Amino acid sequence: MRGLANKRVLVTGGASGIGAATVKRFLEEGSQVVVLDHDEQGCQRIEQALPKITGTIICDVSKAEAVKQAFVQLDELLGGLDVLINNAGISIRHNFMEITAEDWQKVVNVNLNGVFYVAQQAARRMKDTGGVIINMGSTNALVGYRFYADYNASKAGVVELTRSMALELAPKVRVLAVCPGYVMTPMQEAEYTAEMIEEVNSKIPLKRHARPEEIAGLFAFLASDEAGYITGQHYVIDGGETAGGLASR
Repeated sequence: MRGLANKRVLVTGGASGIGAATVKRFLEEGSQVVVLDHDEQGCQRIEQALPKITGTIICDVSKAEAVKQAFVQLDELLGGLDVLINNAGISIRHNFMEITAEDWQKVVNVNLNGVFYVAQQAARRMKDTGGVIINMGSTNALVGYRFYADYNASKAGVVELTRSMALELAPKVRVLAVCPGYVMTPMQEAEYTAEMIEEVNSKIPLKRHARPEEIAGLFAFLASDEAGYITGQHYVIDGGETAGGLASR
């Protein structure tokens, strides 16, 4: 992709899954990459697997003060920021009637509040020099899914936050959201049995989950100069799952 060489990139939730694949892709593009994640062991593993990483930062994105301090560390590592991949997120599979106040708050704190805290700190560093912020949405933000009411609501908030940020931060900063469907990640494998995964795949036109590398490729394109006129939009990457409405449910 044009324009990613030597760019200073932060990937939140970068120690595993889509985040780790995204770190690898930006390194391949010649970017300088820092990982921010709450998983200390995961950060150690990715440093060993990808020794070209500039550094890792341990941080719980749901805590505003922790994010603020993490960006102080980021300034020391990179001296600024050109691209934010705002990827950190969690989900809990449970019936709507069984969601506790604590579970609701936990999901919203990470998936929506955390995206806001990180994006705001990034925007403060990009407002004069320019940059790209890509927030992690989901097809769950766009259509209803059972058993994920808290996750769905948080991701819908991310899409609207993205639009609002794009308006306020233009023309210096482009802001976008990526909305994957089913992706084969450790988080997905922890929540779904093999039978559930097979059932899901049967309803997707491309008959499979996405690979994390495919989401990473979309992040790379949107962050690059190739996408220089794109802002304020969300991009679905779901193998055609949502194209058919009721027909594909």
